[in-house]
Amino acid sequence: MADSAFSFSRAALEAVSARVLDLAHKAGASACEVDVSEACGQSVNVRLGEVETIEYNQDKGATVTVYLGQKKGHASTSDFSETALADTVAAAINIARFTGEDESAGLADPALLASDFPELDLYHPWNLPVEEAIAHALACENAARSVDARISNSEGAGVSSQVSQFVYANSNGFMAGFPGSRHSISAAVIASDQGAMQRDYWYSSARKASDLDAFDAVGRIAGERAVRRLGGRSIKTGSYPVLFEAPVASSLIGHLVSAVSGGSLYRKSSFLLDSLGTQVLAPCVTIDEDPFVMRGFASTPFDSEGVATHARRLVDQGVLNGYFLGSYSARKLGMQSTGNAGGSHNLLVHTTGESFDELLRDMGTGLLVTELLGHGLNLVTGDYSRGAAGFWVENGVIAYPVEEITIAGNLADMFKHISAIGSDVMVRGGKHCGSILLERMMVAGSE
Repeated sequence: MADSAFSFSRAALEAVSARVLDLAHKAGASACEVDVSEACGQSVNVRLGEVETIEYNQDKGATVTVYLGQKKGHASTSDFSETALADTVAAAINIARFTGEDESAGLADPALLASDFPELDLYHPWNLPVEEAIAHALACENAARSVDARISNSEGAGVSSQVSQFVYANSNGFMAGFPGSRHSISAAVIASDQGAMQRDYWYSSARKASDLDAFDAVGRIAGERAVRRLGGRSIKTGSYPVLFEAPVASSLIGHLVSAVSGGSLYRKSSFLLDSLGTQVLAPCVTIDEDPFVMRGFASTPFDSEGVATHARRLVDQGVLNGYFLGSYSARKLGMQSTGNAGGSHNLLVHTTGESFDELLRDMGTGLLVTELLGHGLNLVTGDYSRGAAGFWVENGVIAYPVEEITIAGNLADMFKHISAIGSDVMVRGGKHCGSILLERMMVAGSE
Protein backbone atom coordinates (compact mmCIF):
# COMPACT_ATOMS: atom_id res chain seq x y z
CA MET A 1 0.00 0.00 0.00
CA ALA A 2 1.39 3.40 -0.96
CA ASP A 3 2.32 5.81 1.82
CA SER A 4 -0.06 8.78 1.80
CA ALA A 5 2.90 11.06 1.05
CA PHE A 6 3.87 9.12 -2.06
CA SER A 7 2.24 8.25 -5.36
CA PHE A 8 4.00 4.89 -5.61
CA SER A 9 4.39 2.01 -3.20
CA ARG A 10 7.76 0.45 -2.46
CA ALA A 11 6.61 -2.59 -4.45
CA ALA A 12 5.86 -0.37 -7.46
CA LEU A 13 9.37 1.10 -7.42
CA GLU A 14 10.82 -2.39 -7.16
CA ALA A 15 8.70 -3.48 -10.13
CA VAL A 16 10.03 -0.59 -12.22
CA SER A 17 13.60 -1.51 -11.20
CA ALA A 18 13.09 -5.16 -12.10
CA ARG A 19 11.56 -4.20 -15.45
CA VAL A 20 14.55 -2.01 -16.34
CA LEU A 21 16.99 -4.81 -15.51
CA ASP A 22 14.99 -7.22 -17.68
CA LEU A 23 14.85 -4.78 -20.59
CA ALA A 24 18.60 -4.17 -20.38
CA HIS A 25 19.35 -7.88 -20.37
CA LYS A 26 17.15 -8.46 -23.41
CA ALA A 27 18.81 -5.51 -25.18
CA GLY A 28 22.21 -7.16 -24.83
CA ALA A 29 23.67 -5.37 -21.81
CA SER A 30 26.25 -7.43 -19.95
CA ALA A 31 25.35 -5.61 -16.73
CA CYS A 32 22.92 -2.95 -15.56
CA GLU A 33 22.08 -0.83 -12.52
CA VAL A 34 19.09 1.38 -11.91
CA ASP A 35 17.98 3.90 -9.30
CA VAL A 36 14.25 4.62 -9.13
CA SER A 37 13.14 7.43 -6.85
CA GLU A 38 10.27 9.67 -5.86
CA ALA A 39 10.27 12.89 -3.83
CA CYS A 40 7.61 15.32 -2.70
CA GLY A 41 7.30 18.18 -0.32
CA GLN A 42 6.01 21.59 0.66
CA SER A 43 7.86 24.87 1.22
CA VAL A 44 6.44 28.10 2.60
CA ASN A 45 8.27 31.43 2.65
CA VAL A 46 7.13 34.67 4.26
CA ARG A 47 8.67 38.13 4.21
CA LEU A 48 7.83 41.21 6.24
CA GLY A 49 4.78 39.52 7.70
CA GLU A 50 3.29 38.49 4.36
CA VAL A 51 3.23 35.16 2.55
CA GLU A 52 5.67 35.35 -0.33
CA THR A 53 5.65 31.83 -1.80
CA ILE A 54 3.96 28.50 -1.28
CA GLU A 55 5.56 25.70 -3.26
CA TYR A 56 4.68 22.06 -3.70
CA ASN A 57 7.05 19.67 -5.43
CA GLN A 58 6.52 16.13 -6.63
CA ASP A 59 9.14 14.42 -8.74
CA LYS A 60 10.04 10.94 -9.83
CA GLY A 61 12.75 9.46 -11.97
CA ALA A 62 14.68 6.41 -13.05
CA THR A 63 18.40 6.59 -13.84
CA VAL A 64 19.77 3.67 -15.84
CA THR A 65 23.39 2.66 -16.34
CA VAL A 66 24.24 -0.19 -18.69
CA TYR A 67 27.51 -1.92 -19.52
CA LEU A 68 28.56 -3.56 -22.73
CA GLY A 69 31.64 -5.27 -21.40
CA GLN A 70 33.81 -2.35 -20.27
CA LYS A 71 31.75 0.24 -22.13
CA LYS A 72 29.28 2.30 -20.16
CA GLY A 73 26.12 4.20 -21.07
CA HIS A 74 23.78 6.26 -18.93
CA ALA A 75 20.26 7.64 -19.44
CA SER A 76 17.33 8.77 -17.33
CA THR A 77 13.60 9.31 -17.50
CA SER A 78 10.79 10.73 -15.41
CA ASP A 79 8.23 8.51 -17.15
CA PHE A 80 7.66 5.01 -15.73
CA SER A 81 5.59 3.73 -18.66
CA GLU A 82 6.75 0.61 -20.47
CA THR A 83 7.56 2.56 -23.63
CA ALA A 84 9.56 5.21 -21.77
CA LEU A 85 11.56 2.62 -19.83
CA ALA A 86 12.36 0.71 -23.02
CA ASP A 87 13.41 3.92 -24.78
CA THR A 88 15.63 4.89 -21.85
CA VAL A 89 17.37 1.52 -21.81
CA ALA A 90 17.84 1.74 -25.59
CA ALA A 91 19.35 5.22 -25.22
CA ALA A 92 21.80 4.00 -22.58
CA ILE A 93 22.75 1.02 -24.76
CA ASN A 94 23.32 3.30 -27.74
CA ILE A 95 25.55 5.60 -25.69
CA ALA A 96 27.57 2.65 -24.43
CA ARG A 97 28.23 1.46 -27.98
CA PHE A 98 30.00 4.73 -28.79
CA THR A 99 32.06 5.09 -25.61
CA GLY A 100 35.58 3.83 -25.16
CA GLU A 101 36.38 0.81 -23.05
CA ASP A 102 37.42 1.51 -19.49
CA GLU A 103 38.95 -1.35 -17.56
CA SER A 104 37.76 0.17 -14.27
CA ALA A 105 34.11 0.41 -15.33
CA GLY A 106 31.53 -2.00 -13.99
CA LEU A 107 29.25 -2.86 -11.12
CA ALA A 108 30.47 -3.16 -7.56
CA ASP A 109 32.06 -6.44 -6.45
CA PRO A 110 29.15 -8.75 -5.52
CA ALA A 111 31.03 -9.87 -2.40
CA LEU A 112 30.84 -6.31 -1.05
CA LEU A 113 27.10 -5.78 -1.51
CA ALA A 114 25.01 -5.14 1.60
CA SER A 115 22.98 -7.99 3.04
CA ASP A 116 22.02 -6.44 6.38
CA PHE A 117 19.59 -3.53 6.46
CA PRO A 118 19.17 -2.11 9.99
CA GLU A 119 16.35 0.29 10.76
CA LEU A 120 17.91 3.76 11.05
CA ASP A 121 14.74 5.74 11.79
CA LEU A 122 15.16 8.02 8.77
CA TYR A 123 11.55 8.52 7.74
CA HIS A 124 9.26 10.84 9.68
CA PRO A 125 6.67 12.54 7.45
CA TRP A 126 5.29 15.78 8.84
CA ASN A 127 1.55 16.21 8.46
CA LEU A 128 1.78 19.99 8.26
CA PRO A 129 -1.22 21.90 6.90
CA VAL A 130 -0.14 24.92 4.89
CA GLU A 131 -1.89 27.25 7.34
CA GLU A 132 0.29 25.92 10.16
CA ALA A 133 3.42 26.17 8.04
CA ILE A 134 2.62 29.83 7.37
CA ALA A 135 2.03 30.45 11.08
CA HIS A 136 5.36 28.83 11.99
CA ALA A 137 7.24 30.87 9.38
CA LEU A 138 5.59 34.09 10.56
CA ALA A 139 6.45 33.30 14.18
CA CYS A 140 10.06 32.69 13.17
CA GLU A 141 10.35 35.95 11.23
CA ASN A 142 8.55 37.97 13.90
CA ALA A 143 10.97 36.69 16.52
CA ALA A 144 13.88 37.75 14.34
CA ARG A 145 12.50 41.22 13.62
CA SER A 146 11.63 41.80 17.28
CA VAL A 147 15.18 41.34 18.53
CA ASP A 148 16.24 44.96 18.00
CA ALA A 149 14.85 48.14 16.48
CA ARG A 150 17.86 48.23 14.17
CA ILE A 151 16.57 45.23 12.24
CA SER A 152 15.27 47.21 9.30
CA ASN A 153 14.53 44.59 6.68
CA SER A 154 14.08 40.90 6.16
CA GLU A 155 14.95 38.33 3.57
CA GLY A 156 12.19 36.23 5.06
CA ALA A 157 11.63 33.01 6.94
CA GLY A 158 10.79 29.60 5.56
CA VAL A 159 9.44 26.23 6.61
CA SER A 160 10.13 23.21 4.43
CA SER A 161 9.06 19.59 4.68
CA GLN A 162 10.43 17.04 2.22
CA VAL A 163 10.14 13.27 1.91
CA SER A 164 11.64 10.86 -0.59
CA GLN A 165 12.02 7.17 -1.29
CA PHE A 166 14.18 5.15 -3.65
CA VAL A 167 15.09 1.66 -4.79
CA TYR A 168 18.52 0.77 -6.15
CA ALA A 169 18.96 -2.48 -8.06
CA ASN A 170 21.61 -4.11 -10.21
CA SER A 171 22.00 -7.21 -12.32
CA ASN A 172 24.09 -8.94 -9.66
CA GLY A 173 20.88 -9.54 -7.74
CA PHE A 174 20.91 -6.57 -5.40
CA MET A 175 17.71 -4.64 -4.77
CA ALA A 176 17.08 -2.41 -1.76
CA GLY A 177 15.93 1.04 -0.79
CA PHE A 178 14.23 3.07 1.89
CA PRO A 179 12.30 6.30 2.50
CA GLY A 180 13.68 9.38 4.20
CA SER A 181 12.54 12.80 5.37
CA ARG A 182 14.09 16.22 5.94
CA HIS A 183 12.43 19.22 7.53
CA SER A 184 13.79 22.71 8.14
CA ILE A 185 13.04 26.17 9.46
CA SER A 186 15.13 29.22 8.58
CA ALA A 187 15.25 33.00 8.83
CA ALA A 188 17.47 35.77 7.43
CA VAL A 189 17.22 39.44 8.41
CA ILE A 190 19.06 42.71 7.80
CA ALA A 191 20.16 45.12 10.51
CA SER A 192 21.15 48.72 9.79
CA ASP A 193 22.80 51.51 11.75
CA GLN A 194 24.08 54.86 10.53
CA GLY A 195 23.80 53.81 6.90
CA ALA A 196 25.64 50.51 7.34
CA MET A 197 23.76 47.23 6.85
CA GLN A 198 24.54 43.69 7.93
CA ARG A 199 22.78 40.45 7.13
CA ASP A 200 22.79 37.13 8.95
CA TYR A 201 20.68 34.01 9.20
CA TRP A 202 20.05 30.85 11.18
CA TYR A 203 18.32 27.58 10.51
CA SER A 204 17.46 24.22 12.00
CA SER A 205 16.99 20.95 10.13
CA ALA A 206 16.06 17.44 11.21
CA ARG A 207 14.66 14.14 10.01
CA LYS A 208 11.80 14.49 12.50
CA ALA A 209 9.84 17.70 13.00
CA SER A 210 9.89 17.39 16.79
CA ASP A 211 13.71 17.47 16.66
CA LEU A 212 13.71 20.95 15.12
CA ASP A 213 14.67 23.92 17.26
CA ALA A 214 11.74 26.09 18.33
CA PHE A 215 10.60 28.40 15.53
CA ASP A 216 10.92 31.57 17.61
CA ALA A 217 14.37 30.47 18.82
CA VAL A 218 15.61 30.13 15.24
CA GLY A 219 14.31 33.61 14.45
CA ARG A 220 15.76 35.14 17.59
CA ILE A 221 19.22 33.74 16.85
CA ALA A 222 19.05 35.05 13.27
CA GLY A 223 18.16 38.50 14.57
CA GLU A 224 20.86 38.50 17.24
CA ARG A 225 23.50 37.41 14.75
CA ALA A 226 22.57 40.21 12.34
CA VAL A 227 22.62 42.93 15.00
CA ARG A 228 25.93 41.87 16.53
CA ARG A 229 27.65 42.37 13.17
CA LEU A 230 26.86 46.09 13.05
CA GLY A 231 29.89 48.36 13.32
CA GLY A 232 32.18 45.92 11.55
CA ARG A 233 35.67 47.07 10.64
CA SER A 234 38.88 45.65 9.30
CA ILE A 235 41.93 44.69 11.35
CA LYS A 236 45.63 45.12 10.81
CA THR A 237 47.22 42.56 8.52
CA GLY A 238 49.14 39.97 10.49
CA SER A 239 49.42 36.40 11.71
CA TYR A 240 46.89 35.52 14.40
CA PRO A 241 45.18 32.56 16.07
CA VAL A 242 41.90 31.84 14.27
CA LEU A 243 38.79 30.20 15.70
CA PHE A 244 36.31 28.82 13.16
CA GLU A 245 32.80 28.91 14.63
CA ALA A 246 31.06 25.52 14.45
CA PRO A 247 28.78 26.33 11.48
CA VAL A 248 31.82 27.13 9.30
CA ALA A 249 34.30 24.74 10.94
CA SER A 250 32.69 21.78 9.18
CA SER A 251 33.91 23.24 5.87
CA LEU A 252 37.46 22.31 6.92
CA ILE A 253 36.33 18.72 7.37
CA GLY A 254 34.68 18.93 3.95
CA HIS A 255 38.03 19.93 2.43
CA LEU A 256 39.64 16.90 4.07
CA VAL A 257 36.97 14.65 2.55
CA SER A 258 37.56 16.13 -0.91
CA ALA A 259 41.31 15.67 -0.61
CA VAL A 260 41.10 11.97 0.32
CA SER A 261 38.24 11.00 -2.00
CA GLY A 262 38.87 8.63 -4.87
CA GLY A 263 38.30 11.08 -7.72
CA SER A 264 40.93 13.50 -6.43
CA LEU A 265 43.36 10.70 -5.64
CA TYR A 266 43.37 8.77 -8.91
CA ARG A 267 43.50 12.01 -10.88
CA LYS A 268 46.45 13.06 -8.70
CA SER A 269 44.72 16.36 -7.99
CA SER A 270 45.03 16.31 -4.19
CA PHE A 271 47.62 17.65 -1.78
CA LEU A 272 47.10 14.49 0.30
CA LEU A 273 48.26 11.90 -2.24
CA ASP A 274 49.67 8.72 -0.66
CA SER A 275 48.64 9.97 2.78
CA LEU A 276 47.11 6.72 4.07
CA GLY A 277 48.60 5.82 7.43
CA THR A 278 50.37 9.15 7.82
CA GLN A 279 49.91 12.10 10.19
CA VAL A 280 47.78 14.58 8.25
CA LEU A 281 46.12 16.41 11.14
CA ALA A 282 47.14 17.46 14.63
CA PRO A 283 47.25 14.69 17.26
CA CYS A 284 44.18 16.23 18.95
CA VAL A 285 42.00 15.36 15.94
CA THR A 286 40.03 12.11 15.88
CA ILE A 287 37.18 11.53 13.41
CA ASP A 288 34.77 8.61 13.17
CA GLU A 289 32.59 7.73 10.20
CA ASP A 290 29.32 6.17 11.34
CA PRO A 291 26.69 5.30 8.70
CA PHE A 292 24.35 3.98 11.39
CA VAL A 293 23.54 7.12 13.40
CA MET A 294 19.84 7.02 14.17
CA ARG A 295 18.04 9.77 12.18
CA GLY A 296 21.40 10.85 10.77
CA PHE A 297 21.38 12.92 7.59
CA ALA A 298 24.08 10.73 6.04
CA SER A 299 22.96 7.40 7.50
CA THR A 300 22.57 4.42 5.18
CA PRO A 301 23.31 0.68 5.24
CA PHE A 302 24.69 0.81 1.69
CA ASP A 303 26.19 3.33 -0.71
CA SER A 304 24.92 4.37 -4.12
CA GLU A 305 26.30 1.14 -5.65
CA GLY A 306 24.78 -1.18 -3.06
CA VAL A 307 28.10 -1.73 -1.26
CA ALA A 308 27.69 -2.27 2.48
CA THR A 309 28.75 0.64 4.67
CA HIS A 310 30.84 0.19 7.80
CA ALA A 311 31.58 2.29 10.85
CA ARG A 312 35.27 3.13 11.11
CA ARG A 313 37.83 5.36 12.80
CA LEU A 314 38.72 7.56 9.84
CA VAL A 315 41.31 9.69 11.64
CA ASP A 316 42.99 8.48 14.83
CA GLN A 317 44.91 11.17 16.70
CA GLY A 318 45.69 12.89 13.42
CA VAL A 319 46.63 9.74 11.47
CA LEU A 320 44.53 9.06 8.36
CA ASN A 321 43.23 5.49 8.38
CA GLY A 322 41.12 5.46 5.23
CA TYR A 323 40.05 7.03 1.96
CA PHE A 324 36.57 7.58 0.51
CA LEU A 325 36.29 5.20 -2.44
CA GLY A 326 33.58 3.93 -4.73
CA SER A 327 34.14 0.93 -7.00
CA TYR A 328 35.48 2.91 -9.95
CA SER A 329 38.02 4.97 -8.02
CA ALA A 330 39.04 1.92 -5.99
CA ARG A 331 39.86 0.02 -9.18
CA LYS A 332 41.80 2.98 -10.54
CA LEU A 333 43.89 2.96 -7.36
CA GLY A 334 44.24 -0.81 -7.12
CA MET A 335 42.23 -0.81 -3.89
CA GLN A 336 38.81 -1.92 -2.63
CA SER A 337 35.64 0.17 -2.35
CA THR A 338 35.13 1.65 1.10
CA GLY A 339 31.36 1.91 0.59
CA ASN A 340 31.56 5.62 -0.13
CA ALA A 341 30.16 5.85 -3.65
CA GLY A 342 28.07 8.98 -3.28
CA GLY A 343 30.05 10.48 -0.41
CA SER A 344 30.85 10.23 3.28
CA HIS A 345 28.49 8.95 5.98
CA ASN A 346 28.12 10.95 9.21
CA LEU A 347 31.57 12.23 10.13
CA LEU A 348 31.79 12.65 13.89
CA VAL A 349 34.63 14.96 14.88
CA HIS A 350 35.66 14.31 18.48
CA THR A 351 35.78 17.33 20.76
CA THR A 352 38.84 18.07 22.86
CA GLY A 353 36.44 19.06 25.63
CA GLU A 354 36.40 22.84 25.61
CA SER A 355 33.20 24.88 25.45
CA PHE A 356 32.99 27.77 22.99
CA ASP A 357 33.74 30.30 25.73
CA GLU A 358 36.73 28.24 26.81
CA LEU A 359 38.04 28.23 23.24
CA LEU A 360 37.81 32.02 23.20
CA ARG A 361 39.78 32.19 26.42
CA ASP A 362 42.35 29.72 25.11
CA MET A 363 42.77 31.81 21.97
CA GLY A 364 43.30 34.95 24.01
CA THR A 365 43.70 37.52 21.25
CA GLY A 366 42.83 36.60 17.68
CA LEU A 367 40.09 36.23 15.08
CA LEU A 368 36.74 34.47 15.42
CA VAL A 369 35.45 33.54 11.95
CA THR A 370 31.67 33.27 11.61
CA GLU A 371 31.32 33.57 7.83
CA LEU A 372 33.44 32.50 4.87
CA LEU A 373 33.17 34.06 1.42
CA GLY A 374 34.34 32.82 -1.97
CA HIS A 375 35.96 29.54 -2.91
CA GLY A 376 39.69 30.18 -2.73
CA LEU A 377 40.95 26.62 -2.39
CA ASN A 378 43.46 24.84 -4.61
CA LEU A 379 43.01 21.16 -3.80
CA VAL A 380 46.16 20.21 -5.72
CA THR A 381 48.47 22.35 -3.59
CA GLY A 382 46.32 22.85 -0.50
CA ASP A 383 46.58 26.63 -0.81
CA TYR A 384 43.68 28.25 1.02
CA SER A 385 42.52 31.88 0.77
CA ARG A 386 38.99 33.04 1.53
CA GLY A 387 37.16 36.19 2.39
CA ALA A 388 35.90 36.16 5.94
CA ALA A 389 33.87 38.02 8.54
CA GLY A 390 33.58 37.58 12.26
CA PHE A 391 34.87 39.18 15.44
CA TRP A 392 38.12 40.38 16.91
CA VAL A 393 38.80 38.78 20.29
CA GLU A 394 40.96 40.36 22.98
CA ASN A 395 41.94 38.59 26.21
CA GLY A 396 39.38 35.87 25.52
CA VAL A 397 36.47 38.28 25.08
CA ILE A 398 34.77 39.35 21.84
CA ALA A 399 35.75 43.00 21.28
CA TYR A 400 34.14 44.10 18.00
CA PRO A 401 32.86 42.77 14.65
CA VAL A 402 35.29 42.36 11.76
CA GLU A 403 34.65 42.48 8.01
CA GLU A 404 36.49 42.94 4.71
CA ILE A 405 39.34 40.61 5.58
CA THR A 406 40.94 37.57 3.96
CA ILE A 407 42.35 34.56 5.79
CA ALA A 408 45.04 32.47 4.11
CA GLY A 409 47.22 29.43 4.67
CA ASN A 410 47.86 25.95 3.36
CA LEU A 411 45.50 23.18 4.41
CA ALA A 412 48.33 20.71 4.98
CA ASP A 413 49.78 23.14 7.53
CA MET A 414 46.40 24.25 8.89
CA PHE A 415 45.32 20.68 9.58
CA LYS A 416 48.49 19.99 11.57
CA HIS A 417 48.10 23.15 13.64
CA ILE A 418 44.59 22.55 14.96
CA SER A 419 44.92 23.07 18.70
CA ALA A 420 41.38 22.40 19.96
CA ILE A 421 37.90 21.33 18.86
CA GLY A 422 34.93 22.61 20.82
CA SER A 423 32.07 20.76 22.44
CA ASP A 424 29.57 23.10 20.70
CA VAL A 425 28.81 20.48 18.06
CA MET A 426 26.44 21.46 15.26
CA VAL A 427 24.20 18.67 13.94
CA ARG A 428 22.63 20.09 10.78
CA GLY A 429 24.09 17.74 8.19
CA GLY A 430 26.45 14.84 7.67
CA LYS A 431 29.41 16.42 9.49
CA HIS A 432 29.09 16.76 13.27
CA CYS A 433 31.73 19.24 14.34
CA GLY A 434 32.32 21.85 17.01
CA SER A 435 34.29 25.06 16.63
CA ILE A 436 37.91 24.54 15.52
CA LEU A 437 40.84 26.58 16.86
CA LEU A 438 43.93 26.96 14.71
CA GLU A 439 47.20 28.12 16.23
CA ARG A 440 47.82 30.75 13.58
CA MET A 441 46.83 31.94 10.10
CA MET A 442 47.66 34.93 7.95
CA VAL A 443 44.90 37.55 8.04
CA ALA A 444 44.88 40.28 5.41
CA GLY A 445 43.07 43.40 6.50
CA SER A 446 44.11 47.02 6.57
CA GLU A 447 47.82 47.82 6.47
